[in-house]
Amino acid sequence: MNLYGFQTARRIVSGCNSLQSLRDHLGPLAQAKSALLITQASLLRFGFVQEILDQLSGLGIETDTLTDVLPEPTAANIEEMHEKIRHRPFELYIGVGGGSVLDATKILSVLKTNDKKVVDLLGTDLVDRPGVPTVLIPTTSGTGSEVTPNAIVTLPDEELKIGIVSRYLLPELVVMDPVLTRGLPKPITAATGMDAFTHSFESFISNKANPISDMFALESIRLISRSIAAAYHDGADLEARERMMIGSMYGGMALTSAGTAAVHALAYPLGGKYNIPHGVANSMLLPHVTEFNLDVITERLVPVAEAMGLTRGEIGAEEASRLVIDQLLAWTRELDIPQNLESYGVTPADVPALAEAAMKVTRLLNNNPKKVSEEDAAAIYRKLLP
Repeated sequence: MNLYGFQTARRIVSGCNSLQSLRDHLGPLAQAKSALLITQASLLRFGFVQEILDQLSGLGIETDTLTDVLPEPTAANIEEMHEKIRHRPFELYIGVGGGSVLDATKILSVLKTNDKKVVDLLGTDLVDRPGVPTVLIPTTSGTGSEVTPNAIVTLPDEELKIGIVSRYLLPELVVMDPVLTRGLPKPITAATGMDAFTHSFESFISNKANPISDMFALESIRLISRSIAAAYHDGADLEARERMMIGSMYGGMALTSAGTAAVHALAYPLGGKYNIPHGVANSMLLPHVTEFNLDVITERLVPVAEAMGLTRGEIGAEEASRLVIDQLLAWTRELDIPQNLESYGVTPADVPALAEAAMKVTRLLNNNPKKVSEEDAAAIYRKLLP
């Protein structure tokens, strides 16, 4: 039998308005004398940022705020932020935002305690020692970053995104309050929600899928499938928002154990070169990569179809797999997810370079249940061009 494992955040608190009692969840972290709140300037107008600062102040914790995180942060962006704060004695980092903020917070945490640059950490288990303790508070339901040992960095010069994977990236505390996602704009709800679905889907068909990842992946698929359209059409639907948040977390837990595969590998060059949001790139690619993999995952898609609510009782594997792909395509239409790479500036002449870049993401391609050649990758990209 293959070995498999699982790791996640030390403590997770979830539920509507759970942020209002943040101070009660901090435990030993409440002894910190100073904390840095890491977020984006666009979130400062929301009351929950001030709520966090007020609670920390009530505990006697001095705070400062860093709002320089770029969408899809680059290595240079993270290094610049690190230079701003490296000599300041913060004892706690609190990341509040979407996946970009959470990833940046985790990386900044270990940069503080490891004498390395961001590029030195790219890969698996290259972080030598624990970082500054972190609290992660997601405001989207997409990446699952709050519960994973992963963080993604954009490398513009290489036109690629690369991951850092280390147990030292796991936070001390996660607070998941679906109220923070209420009213999230429709495009962000769609992109982040489909990103979370892709995490679960790819974890389930990954070469490293195992009983732990399967449990989280199928429950994530179930929760997201019954909620993503409702959350998209009605941003105030808190029940749907809560299911999306839990589903996203389960997706992160699934990929922690099993890893993602070719969809993510092909998505990274689209984000690295054309700045296509990660969730959008995944959503565009997912139906076509699934079609490519179909001859080796057909049986595997039977429980996926059931979790998606597409089947009742006995059904053949061929029919179940076709229902899954049809639903993936239906979601791209209902959620207004683009299906044309030309709208982002990609031309047919760019495809060979994209395929070549995707081949460099071997950590994820090795997880794919079917070997992907450079020619295969190019053919998949071309399906998204007129």
